[in-house]
Amino acid sequence: MVEFDAGPPAAVARHLGSLPSYAAYRDHFWYDWGPIFYRGRLNRSARLLGVASDPGPTERIAGRTLVGDAGQRVQGFLAKLGLTSSYALVNAYAYALRPSRAQQAAPLLSEQDHLRWRNTLLDLITGPNTQAIVAFGAQARTAVRLWDGKPDVPVFEVPHPSSRSPQVLLDSWRKAVTDLRDIVTPDPDGDPTGPNYGPKFLETDYAAVPLRDLPFGVPPWFGDDAWGRADKPKHNNCVERPSDDPLNSLLWRAPKQA
Repeated sequence: MVEFDAGPPAAVARHLGSLPSYAAYRDHFWYDWGPIFYRGRLNRSARLLGVASDPGPTERIAGRTLVGDAGQRVQGFLAKLGLTSSYALVNAYAYALRPSRAQQAAPLLSEQDHLRWRNTLLDLITGPNTQAIVAFGAQARTAVRLWDGKPDVPVFEVPHPSSRSPQVLLDSWRKAVTDLRDIVTPDPDGDPTGPNYGPKFLETDYAAVPLRDLPFGVPPWFGDDAWGRADKPKHNNCVERPSDDPLNSLLWRAPKQA
């Protein structure tokens, strides 16, 4: 029987439902699409907590974060540590950030209601099993630094998976994988002995998002855009914002079935 994500524990769900309003900052986000909160285990069993920036268009379709191209890169990062399920992934922002508005949105990270809500969420999903925290990108780095109650475990600050400096990303991720392999206990079905990152980001450095992280009913190919990366013209995500209506429309394409 295929395993799907049944949703967050009741206490976490109640907290997610208390998200402070983003209305005052709506011009900095793809506001009308609403929030996306997490992917992975929220029952305090996760050995690694990953914090990224914000959800994207593929994440909106999934109702889970880090599912598109960036998420599949993160899944490959987790795979190199031998983690197949013992992780929790969240964002600094619950709403999708408009990239050109990143600086204007930054004060929201330390606004008291939002700071308190985010830190409480991080407290709720981490615990004695947590062995490491990885902050992917600048917004995540700020969010983790503002988390006063974080566990006393190593924190790794690395570039976001969509970084425009691929060499910096690879060098940082390669070192993080090397260090984390000595810290994080792999899952029984994981393999932390595979190749680390090389001089270029390869298709083998991606990994598909497991269905156990996704809600019941998504297509079986969802969370694996290898077909798009091999397509002509190439597209790294199956969901995009169309240029003629980026605020309120999404374009979702499926692979052609044989």
